[in-house]
Amino acid sequence: MAHEAVTLLADLLAVPSPSGWEGGMAAVVQQKLGQMGYAYEGDAAGNVLVWLDGRDPVAPLCIFASHMDEIGFVVTAVAADGTLQVAASGGLLPWKLGESPVQILGDRETITGVLAMGSTHGGKLGERAITWEDVHILTGLTPAQLQAKGVRVGSAGVPVPEMRGPFVFGDMADPLVAAWTFDDRAGVMTLLRLLARLKEEGIRPYHPTLIAFVTSEEIGGHGAKHLAQRQQPTVFVAVDGAPIPAGVPLQIDGRPAIWSKDRLATYDQRLLRQFCQAALAVGTELQTAVYDGAASDASLLAYAGLAPRIACVGHVRENSHGYEVARLSVFDHLLETLVQFIKTWSDDP
Repeated sequence: MAHEAVTLLADLLAVPSPSGWEGGMAAVVQQKLGQMGYAYEGDAAGNVLVWLDGRDPVAPLCIFASHMDEIGFVVTAVAADGTLQVAASGGLLPWKLGESPVQILGDRETITGVLAMGSTHGGKLGERAITWEDVHILTGLTPAQLQAKGVRVGSAGVPVPEMRGPFVFGDMADPLVAAWTFDDRAGVMTLLRLLARLKEEGIRPYHPTLIAFVTSEEIGGHGAKHLAQRQQPTVFVAVDGAPIPAGVPLQIDGRPAIWSKDRLATYDQRLLRQFCQAALAVGTELQTAVYDGAASDASLLAYAGLAPRIACVGHVRENSHGYEVARLSVFDHLLETLVQFIKTWSDDP
């Protein structure tokens, strides 16, 4: 399906980007920023940054950020037969992947392997939840061959590109789109689309604004923390997704979501109302969410005392940290909400 969001997602999904290995994703982001005519800079944490002048140059700094890393796994041991033992990087559960092909990012070469979880012909394996202790990766290579390719303890891995998507399906008048995973390539895609719109329409934010593509959210928000320590923002807005765990009444109906509370922080309720007003002004609305088992770059910063006012907005997604599904229209509605917010928001804390 020809849609700007789908095309851009496909470009981003093709690049493996587990936490600590975001360099390839950063290069793609930099290339697209250059094509749009934006100057950008990097920092010691690997973040990619675009500065936007504010109409009021002394207004407090506002950061909009999406993380470039994805969940994955890391190698914990190399066996004598060349199989790999692995553990999660971020919140990945092995049953989300199943027995499937994966790629392992060696220091010199990327290899393909297959996740193996044991036989169900006899034994008790099929009667309990699979954990990472039950999983190994078949490589077909010897330890010496793996070493020559730079595959070692600590190497990271993710599903092969052929499995990632995006796949558009359902009623083409209002389709669904699926991928492994949107988290948080959809946020990166949205910020790139936002920058394109701001340039096309000559929109300047009221506040000095930093658009940030940050690292290592899935393992503690280290990129965002480094950025906030250096720049000391008053407002930090994470552009991410909104999962649907049990008890959270979100719907995949094209409406984006805004977080009101999570396990680390209560979000700024004045910002929440202002984002909801921006959504209504462009013909959509924001669903609100309260989580007891999730966190974002924004709440990680608030918890560490690095950002006094926070928000988190994004698409609603099913199958979080797995094969995620969203309504395609949600990405356009989210973009229009962000454009409207930046055009109209001038609230000084």
